[in-house]
Amino acid sequence: MLAFVIKAVVAALKKFPEFNASLDGDALVYKQYFHIGFAADTPNGLVVPVLRDADQKGILQISQEMSELAKKARDGKLGPADMSGACFTISSLGGIGGRYFTPIINAPEVAILGVCKSQMEPVWDGKQFVPRLMLPLSLTWDHRVIDGAAAARFNVYLGQILADYRRILL
Repeated sequence: MLAFVIKAVVAALKKFPEFNASLDGDALVYKQYFHIGFAADTPNGLVVPVLRDADQKGILQISQEMSELAKKARDGKLGPADMSGACFTISSLGGIGGRYFTPIINAPEVAILGVCKSQMEPVWDGKQFVPRLMLPLSLTWDHRVIDGAAAARFNVYLGQILADYRRILL
């Protein structure tokens, strides 16, 4: 599931470039690449390996690279290059559980996405309740760079992409 979320996030970052940026002192630096950090739970605590050039990879390649990086993280074999250069981070509690949380931004990034455990829930379609897979998301952003309206638009767009995976598979 997280590989799909990464592809969807890349699409949202392309549409909302202020989220694909970092702060360097008082300067805002817009990134022209899409290196996505993802939180990995290890016996020694949380680390954030970086998946480089996620925009140039398919779902399968993203999934394979994430598995390799997560294994290196659990084995304590990540090097500094494996954990640097992210423009945006995703923290997922899906494997642990929980419905909502507030992720903390990894400076100098300006936003982070929290992903919780998905589950089937009844949703009213105007005529009846139908089962729908729901994925709770928590977005944290730096208000010096991004205002609440922009964050809401980012979240809405991200939700639209995740609701129709065909948009990220094409």
